[in-house]
Amino acid sequence: MPDVSYVRPNLHPMTGFDATEVRRLRTEEQLSVREIRARTGLGRNRIYEMLRGIPAPDRVRRPRAKDDLRAEAVALRSSGRPVPEIARQLGVSRSTAYLWVRHLPLERDPEEERQRRRAHSKLMTDAQWNEHRRARDAARAATVDAAAAWVKNLRYRDLVLVGAALYWAEGSKAKPWRPHDCRVRFVNSDPVLVTLFIEFVEALGERREALRYRVAIHESADAAEAVGWWADQIGVSAEVFQPSTMKRHRPTTVRRNTGESYRGCLSVEVPRSRRLYWKIEGIMKGMADGVRTAGR
Repeated sequence: MPDVSYVRPNLHPMTGFDATEVRRLRTEEQLSVREIRARTGLGRNRIYEMLRGIPAPDRVRRPRAKDDLRAEAVALRSSGRPVPEIARQLGVSRSTAYLWVRHLPLERDPEEERQRRRAHSKLMTDAQWNEHRRARDAARAATVDAAAAWVKNLRYRDLVLVGAALYWAEGSKAKPWRPHDCRVRFVNSDPVLVTLFIEFVEALGERREALRYRVAIHESADAAEAVGWWADQIGVSAEVFQPSTMKRHRPTTVRRNTGESYRGCLSVEVPRSRRLYWKIEGIMKGMADGVRTAGR
């Protein structure tokens, strides 16, 4: 009786197919793993083990649906596009786009990189301090409201003293080389301070309509709109304004007083105001004497 326990090496004991035959089916007949399984009856894992190192024939390779997208992603990356932009343009996830182009690190311009890092740092800082800023803003609003309620209405003496101090700090004053140039002229961009000055000179007997008004503004802004805005703020007709003073615009100068909220400065001059100037000068002298007396 023949001995059937011996099996030639690499020969399957039940099917009789060895690795050499499986490789021949793959290389010569160009069969797929499924076709080899059907021909030989071998299991998938066994066939893969026998075919280790032998590439699949071209006819059984299936083209991947995203090969074209991958190639386009590489082209976009080579042109300097960031991963988020590539993902958005190709309609894929960021992680997928990154896997496709991670072998192509993006070379950033040093200045652009600094700006990007600065913007990211600001974003992180804002997120960290938002709660603190909300609390700070709420505390500021409460303090401002409480102080405003304490002031209420200015009495005549309060208005005169505050107005004189405001003018002496911000208004035109006689200079040592021009001691007799005593004109009362106030220039400011803050409508609150301008209105306070006008009410101050009204308290000292001047008429609002008799004052001289002139807007000083950069030529790149809307001067006519600024005149109308200032007229509404101080309660006079725009027709009484003198021609605006146009400041020459220099494109190389970095200015922050731009945009829709920029309306220049308003100059308010009191005609024939020498005696009014002397009166303001006297009020300030009295305030200075009072401070010195209180300090003794």
